[in-house]
Amino acid sequence: MEILWFVFAMLMIVFIVGPYIRRRRGGIRLVAPGSPDAADPANYGFDRQEELDIRVPGPDQDLMDALDNVQRTGQWQAASQLLAGTPREGERRWQRVQAFGGAAALELVAQPGVGAQWLKAWRLEAEKDPGGAQVHAELLVQQAWRHSGGVGSEDHRIILEEAREACRRAALLAPGDPVPYITELAIARGLAYPEAEFDELWAKVIDRAPEHMGAHLAALHYWGAQWHGSREKADAFAHAAAARAPQGSLLAALPMFALRENQPDIVLSPSFYRSAVVTRAVEGALYAVHTARQDDPMVAHVRHLLMMFLVCMERWAEAMEQVRHVDGYVGALPWSEADDPAAVYAVYRAMAVAGYEANGGSPATLPG
Repeated sequence: MEILWFVFAMLMIVFIVGPYIRRRRGGIRLVAPGSPDAADPANYGFDRQEELDIRVPGPDQDLMDALDNVQRTGQWQAASQLLAGTPREGERRWQRVQAFGGAAALELVAQPGVGAQWLKAWRLEAEKDPGGAQVHAELLVQQAWRHSGGVGSEDHRIILEEAREACRRAALLAPGDPVPYITELAIARGLAYPEAEFDELWAKVIDRAPEHMGAHLAALHYWGAQWHGSREKADAFAHAAAARAPQGSLLAALPMFALRENQPDIVLSPSFYRSAVVTRAVEGALYAVHTARQDDPMVAHVRHLLMMFLVCMERWAEAMEQVRHVDGYVGALPWSEADDPAAVYAVYRAMAVAGYEANGGSPATLPG
């Protein structure tokens, strides 16, 4: 029991006083809150913790404008127009459907029974609109996973069953669109589809979007040991996808996400982050972000997880490079798994700043 209490105490130190990290050449150590020696991310122009956007992994002004419009006016047309103008074969449509579904889910939590009236009106007034059908299916998925009483509860199963039917109705409205099938991947995990049924669903996804990074991340969860696969199956899935990835594809980063999927909640040995398997996965992810199109909306997802690994590996300059690209947004793994994504991200960011400065870095030396 003593070791468990020790680990708990260390985690409390990291999450409560983590931002107050002093930089010192050759190493970093904690100092008292308010100390003038505390590493300050604001010196680099980074956003304050309370300003971090937990909804999305990176900037999407068109999405933010549409979200603001529907929530301010209660009218759904701005959301419909945005999705209608978003190509169905790319990553951005899936991300935008997720964002609208998530916004509706949060509204319903804040105002049970009366929130998200814009989405209800959308479905009633334009039931043949594929965008509205997809957002409704995503809403149900997010309700099941976040607000249903937990995995294994009766409410969780019932909502996922309803979501499955919503996905299938959405698929009929836009047969070539991969989004309804990608959304169903989360349902397959929650309802424990047999492998043969999951493979059939996955075939529909890759037939429509063979290089879709978001779809691969959703499928990876199914194959993880904590769900319906194993460490070996998750690794095999990730490495097979990376091996067949064309030049410029972010699928080369998938083994890093498989590591995260299989990683224990608490890593007690720092040697884990110095292992060859971690190094190879991180190098593959760095290669992916350097060769991918920088306007690919999934680049931010890869950079967020890269930042966490690079901080743990004490590769401070490379960690700061990821912060420079993603700061301001925390709607991605690993932060989105936490109850307070902004707080957890802020801790890792403070560690990156402190480590960078401990090794001679400064705002002046960080590339612009």
